[in-house]
Amino acid sequence: MDRCRRFFSGVFVFILLFGAMSEGYSQEEFGANFKAIPPKEKEIKVKKAGPSIAPPPKVIPYIAAVLPENKFKVPKNDKVVAAVLYQRNQDLGVYKTSSKTARVQYRDGAYVDGDRIRIYVNYKIVDHDVLLEEDFKGFEIQLEKGVNRIDFEALNEGFAAPNTAEFKVFDDKGVVISASQWNIGQGFMATIIVDRQ
Repeated sequence: MDRCRRFFSGVFVFILLFGAMSEGYSQEEFGANFKAIPPKEKEIKVKKAGPSIAPPPKVIPYIAAVLPENKFKVPKNDKVVAAVLYQRNQDLGVYKTSSKTARVQYRDGAYVDGDRIRIYVNYKIVDHDVLLEEDFKGFEIQLEKGVNRIDFEALNEGFAAPNTAEFKVFDDKGVVISASQWNIGQGFMATIIVDRQ
């Protein structure tokens, strides 16, 4: 059985090779008289891809004109003393709102140096002694119709003068009405007015 299978597989390979060789010579009918048809000659048209690019502009070197001499004179009598600058009350502005309440937040405006304040709302003390820290803290007030005055009194100036703070005032929807800073000396006040419409 095995010999028979080998015999038939040999015959199959022979037929396959014979068929492949006969296909290789199947184009002989053209012979020496065959001439290939030459391709048509077409003129190649070149289209421009886009608008022509203008050459770069001429660079004219900059020549500086002679600067006039500075004849400004610094006044000698005006002395600025930082300690005196902060010895005054500070007006932080008037802000209008239709909100019924306001939330006031404050913290030390520079580095934490032990600044302390007293807080008044409409001339009434809200907090006697507040230590300003790195994080915001605050309170909420009911706004009266018309003018509402908030005063921050500097009880000291901490380790580095003056008394500095950053504050924010929000309405009842959480929108900032006012945001600013104060720099005041000990015993002076920073005042904000919230005008409820």
